[in-house]
Amino acid sequence: MTIETLDDLFLHTLKDVLYAERKVLKALPAMERKATDPKLKEALSSHRDETEDHVVRLEEVFEILGKPARGAKCDAVVGLVEEAEGLMADIADAETMDAALISLAQAVEHYEIARYGTLVAWARKLGHPKAAKLLKETLDQEYGADRTLSKLAEGRLQPEAHLPAAPHGGRPCAGAASLR
Repeated sequence: MTIETLDDLFLHTLKDVLYAERKVLKALPAMERKATDPKLKEALSSHRDETEDHVVRLEEVFEILGKPARGAKCDAVVGLVEEAEGLMADIADAETMDAALISLAQAVEHYEIARYGTLVAWARKLGHPKAAKLLKETLDQEYGADRTLSKLAEGRLQPEAHLPAAPHGGRPCAGAASLR
């Protein structure tokens, strides 16, 4: 696909995120099976259900645009899923596995937040308010999933006094918090 206009870029990015959501949907059951913390299992299961809704919403966006709902390979998510598969195969300790799963899931969430935030802005700029509304709904769910994962990561921490000092006296980020 040649990208010459913002419309072209919007469509390309929609295809990218559709592929990404479908890829993540296939990866989530394995992550859920590897999780040992009940709250993490529940968060992954809940997000799997939400991801199914994300795919449906994206299909609706394609319909609004009058385009076929076809994904285009998303190298970023392919890499994230490969990383997850590799780590899940290499980690035997349950607590370490849960920390890794939280971190891996947040990496995907942050990618999706970036994509959906951009797509919402572009949909509005291009005059697609219905598409923007659907994409914003998904963006809000992605933020919610990220907040849930951050809370899980922070809840797994020993008291903060045991953590290395954060740069400039700030709090460590949630991703770092999942490490014990």
